[in-house]
Amino acid sequence: MDMDPRMPKAVWGFNGTEKPGAVYLAAVLAAYTQKGLPAFGIYGRDVQDSKDTTVPEDVKSKILGFARAGLAVALMQGKSYLAMGGVSMGIAGSIVDHNFFESYLGMRVETIDMTEFIRRIDKEIYDKDEFEKAIKWVKEKCPEGEDPNKPEKQRTREEKDGDWGFSVKMALIARDLMIGNDKLSEIGYGEEALGHNAIASGFQGQRQWTDHFPNGDFMETILNTSFDWNGKRAPHIVATENDSLNGASMLFGNLLTNTAQIFSDVRTYWSAESVKRVTGYELTGDLKDGFLHLINSGSTTLDGCGQQTKDGKPAMKPFWEIEDSEVEKCLDATTWHTSALGYFRGGGYSTRFSTRGNMLVTMSRINIVKGLGPVLQIAEGVTGELPEDVHNTLDERTNPTWPTTWFVPRTTGKGAFKDVYSVMNNWGANHGAISYGHIGADLITLASMLRIPVFMHNVNEDKIFRPSAWNSFGTENRESADYKACEVYGSLY
Repeated sequence: MDMDPRMPKAVWGFNGTEKPGAVYLAAVLAAYTQKGLPAFGIYGRDVQDSKDTTVPEDVKSKILGFARAGLAVALMQGKSYLAMGGVSMGIAGSIVDHNFFESYLGMRVETIDMTEFIRRIDKEIYDKDEFEKAIKWVKEKCPEGEDPNKPEKQRTREEKDGDWGFSVKMALIARDLMIGNDKLSEIGYGEEALGHNAIASGFQGQRQWTDHFPNGDFMETILNTSFDWNGKRAPHIVATENDSLNGASMLFGNLLTNTAQIFSDVRTYWSAESVKRVTGYELTGDLKDGFLHLINSGSTTLDGCGQQTKDGKPAMKPFWEIEDSEVEKCLDATTWHTSALGYFRGGGYSTRFSTRGNMLVTMSRINIVKGLGPVLQIAEGVTGELPEDVHNTLDERTNPTWPTTWFVPRTTGKGAFKDVYSVMNNWGANHGAISYGHIGADLITLASMLRIPVFMHNVNEDKIFRPSAWNSFGTENRESADYKACEVYGSLY
């Protein structure tokens, strides 16, 4: 039996009476538990014959769930979170907790001041050829929408064009800061060419940067998207407002699904009564009992518009599955608006689209509790759509230049998921990370490997897969058992 305390472990005990698979499984799991080395037990429900070489579906599901979570653990180890700036507007998630990243994820935190962007822009420390390619693509593919500012406050055409160039340079520089760029060595900047080996990052922006310079909305949007002027590629993880905890949540979703992640404010709970009062519209279908308005201040992945499809339904796919036509549909569904100068005095361009309805998604969030440590919350659900006039009435109460997702969490009639309002009322922070598909079970498996307890979820019990040692901490109240097991075993690193 493997004794490496940092190596995720799983054991499959073959269910067949001719061979002692179950006996071996029980013996080795008992040994792992006794030695304080949590291991996942895999045991098929149905008896198989000894010569049967097939892998039952329930066994497949557990093996793949373990493998996805284990790979996520491995891919994070040794990488960095790059904080571009500091704390944004006092948001707690922007207070980057080095101990969390080091002790729970096996990552380090690297930090730069936002003035590094100005240095690289002023000294032209970026690939000029790629900049020309990118700005041409932007002019062709990123149509401008209505300017929300009063005519006397609007920026000139020259200023707006300057904002586009500045925003594109920010995107190039942020990517180079994360992963490096050999082209920089060719122009005499060998150190800058190395990057920070960052698997995730965050940009402070507000308010010190955005009060004076164009905002980071284009930069965040395009880096979080599965394509750009160079074609389709893996998305980068960039958290708005340097909310590192939401960035880590996005990273979890990305590593488990290989898809882009939506970053959103968990902005408003709209009850059916409130919608009818404001618009006169009677909610129906998935939205009939109310919904959450997920909206970010000017940026989120273009994949989040839902213009990709899978099995005939809206989806967010791994970049290698995205069709060229789906790239164009995402771009066509998006308009780029001069930033609302009341929010962003320095200008810039914000992203606007509305997510298509009937897309299965999972919202998650890591929070840190003093005296307890990191905890994870999960809400599986579906996106919704509203008639255009109703959508506009509700959307424009917040900001008409930002990307919106109407989200309906799956309710259970009890606890934090008694109803949609209860989900909003129990959500632990102002932001959420939204991933395509119902991935709550995989998130729970990953959290158990990292020793992060889950305090709120709506995942069916029969889908939850944790190390067998968790049973020894209680089988009646699984949430309490999860907390106790994570406390006893401690962080992974």
